Amino acid sequence: MTQTAASVQDMAHHLHPFSDNKQLKESGVRVIEKADGIYIYDNQGNKIIDGMAGLWCVNIGYGRKELGDIAKNQMDELAYYNTFFKTSHPAVINLSAKLAEVAPAGFNHVFYTGSGSESVDSMMRMVRHYWASVGKPSKTILIGRWNGYHGSTIGGASMGGMKGMHAQGGLPIPGIEHIEQPWYYGLHNEGETPEEFGLRAANWLEERIIEVGADNVAAFVGEPIQGAGGVIIPPSTYWPRIQEICQKYNILLVADEVICGFGRTGSWFGHETLGFKPDIFTTAKGLSSGYLPIGAVFVGDKVVEGILQGGEFNHGFTYAGHPVSAAVALKNVQILQDEKIIQNVHDVTGPYMQQKWREMLAQFKYVDDVRGVGLIQGFTLVKNKATREMFPNEGETGTALRDIFFRNNLIMRACGDHIVASPPLTITKEEIDLMLATAEKCIQEFEANMDAKLGA
Repeated sequence: MTQTAASVQDMAHHLHPFSDNKQLKESGVRVIEKADGIYIYDNQGNKIIDGMAGLWCVNIGYGRKELGDIAKNQMDELAYYNTFFKTSHPAVINLSAKLAEVAPAGFNHVFYTGSGSESVDSMMRMVRHYWASVGKPSKTILIGRWNGYHGSTIGGASMGGMKGMHAQGGLPIPGIEHIEQPWYYGLHNEGETPEEFGLRAANWLEERIIEVGADNVAAFVGEPIQGAGGVIIPPSTYWPRIQEICQKYNILLVADEVICGFGRTGSWFGHETLGFKPDIFTTAKGLSSGYLPIGAVFVGDKVVEGILQGGEFNHGFTYAGHPVSAAVALKNVQILQDEKIIQNVHDVTGPYMQQKWREMLAQFKYVDDVRGVGLIQGFTLVKNKATREMFPNEGETGTALRDIFFRNNLIMRACGDHIVASPPLTITKEEIDLMLATAEKCIQEFEANMDAKLGA
């Protein structure tokens, strides 16, 4: 990558998240200057297809100037005030009413945060506060899944099951348990159907509840579809059985909708697509399409009733319900509604993407477990499709392909050796064709390089 003056200045002062900053200083960074629709543009004039919608978040696409107008108007009227100390403001009141409108029945309250990680941390404290409020203070353990992702704060990283994150900072914190992820391709037994595996994977939760004691378990927490874990889509039997288990043992079911929420799967929320109803769900990203930082925890009526018995909830953030972020989020949700963007994902672009994704990838010998729902999709790089043998040194192969995409002005992501994509929900059929044609060219280059490396 060509080092520009801006890149050099960046590395002189800026420490990047989820990066080897020593390595990054040597290679340089790509400086993104502007964006429009599904495209971003760097400071060297390259037009790049953003197949990841930023970080799974720019749902309505780039360049929506009306959101900037809303932000300016709100700043002129009320740039900031908090929602502590018996105060509120019109922007957060109006957004809350709109979110209750688009949420499934039984979700009439939201608790605001500044990000997905903060939403998860808030949820963790809230479920424990709920059980204490209803007279069951021993219910404090939260159960997540290995390879799940719930943010990078101490609480969120502990709740997630990324072992590489746990290795830094003494994680996970106490009171967190994990069960195996529902990845059929990598974990099913010979001859086991997806439906059979889904039930077996769900029953891992029951086994863990029994092991630690149901009277000690506060909640099970999971992404409807695991995002950063590689777009792991559980079999159809998984989530309904998970819900049965939670109800049987009287524990809360929490959906982390930070990625899936606001249309990514072709429904407003991923749990609607996957066929279950949580007690609480966390959101961020698509709530404002990334235009401003904001997150929200949707709290079911049963949980709200319990919390109201517990007095003051000693938790919150300076920027919770920030008026400018709230105003922009409200306009974003209205755009999703008015332009029928989510309906179009469900009816048109989602099915088209999934069909073309599978057709394009069928030709490649190192590509397997092709999967997707709506406008979130992935595949896994494997050394041998017949035996499902993975490549050694997990992540090296995925990174090699990701870098080829990057050089060819297409952003797709490597999660280990899973390759994933989640373009803006506004992508058209023609843009899908262009995105996949570029991806096809890149994978052809990758496979030629791999053949040479393996002597195939």
